[in-house]
Amino acid sequence: MEQIWEKLYKEAMNVINPHEISSSMWVGSVASAVLTKKGNIYTGICIDTNSSLGMCAERNALSAMLTHVENEVDKVVSVYKDGKVIPSCGACREFMMHLGKDSDNIEILLDNQGRSIKLIDLLPEYPRYK
Repeated sequence: MEQIWEKLYKEAMNVINPHEISSSMWVGSVASAVLTKKGNIYTGICIDTNSSLGMCAERNALSAMLTHVENEVDKVVSVYKDGKVIPSCGACREFMMHLGKDSDNIEILLDNQGRSIKLIDLLPEYPRYK
């Protein structure tokens, strides 16, 4: 795996901390690290709830990035609590596509062997009218 992917993987693993907040909320079983075009790294954890009010780790990390007035993403890594790299879900892919005209080229790590893919290749039929 390339060095930058290893760094992002470690950043994501550093915030993994699965625990129960309440009887209807659990957090931290998935973590994500986002590398921006400016070279900054933002992390986030998943928030799981008994309703649809939860949030994926990717959107949590992207929200932190947006809070810091950045919106150009270079790479995204998401990791399950057992250390397995997992690709972003469809909702997170859609969210990333709304980040701007170059979002097609966001690179997503697919597995622990270092395979990656461009976001647009995960959404080949995405409308191009952004």
